Amino acid sequence: MLLLLSLLLAYLLGAVPFSFIVARAVRGIDLRHHGSGNLGATNVFRAVGPRWGVLVFLLDLAKGAGAVLIMSAVAAGWPPDQATPLHLPPDLWRIFAGFVASLGHTLSPFVSWHGGKGVATTCGAFFVLAPYPTLIALSVFFLVLALRRIISLASICAAVVLPFTVAFFEWRSEHFSRTISVFAFLICGWVVFRHRANIRRLRAGTEAAIGAGNDRSKSPAGPRENS
Repeated sequence: MLLLLSLLLAYLLGAVPFSFIVARAVRGIDLRHHGSGNLGATNVFRAVGPRWGVLVFLLDLAKGAGAVLIMSAVAAGWPPDQATPLHLPPDLWRIFAGFVASLGHTLSPFVSWHGGKGVATTCGAFFVLAPYPTLIALSVFFLVLALRRIISLASICAAVVLPFTVAFFEWRSEHFSRTISVFAFLICGWVVFRHRANIRRLRAGTEAAIGAGNDRSKSPAGPRENS
């Protein structure tokens, strides 16, 4: 029961709409009707301001990391002679916590099931689960962003790179975890799927770059961006 409650807590933590809260507190706006209409750090960056976008990115990242850390503490204290719910290994519950936190971010009950695309929250979860592959994926993100100045493209590239780097590091590890490797492909596949509209615009050459005519007061919501 405690592990299941921790999963619920991870979902609710991931569902906290920091982008919505910050936009409402700073500018008195409903972010769902401004900028891209997406409840993520990118839209805060464009509709509210860069420093607030960075703040929301860090807060969303902390949601994923916090969910996994909470579950890690609960799983570590689970009696070794007692079967966990569904008879799953305790380490698998840490992975579930990261997934449901990302799910909570993308489908938040606090804002009528709106949300972002889970990039920052997923990144936070993997910072705990697989720190070195996550640093590599983040490096790819910032490299692509510096070269192309398109956040969605940088996010997609990072999401594609991350599961392969996780698999590589796990394969070289003395404590190989096939579970973490499979989870990396699943959750990053979910993130890429959430960017399907961005992918269509990238292929059409119509995806907006940073500074390319993005008015922070734009309303109603235009094409959705990523977070």
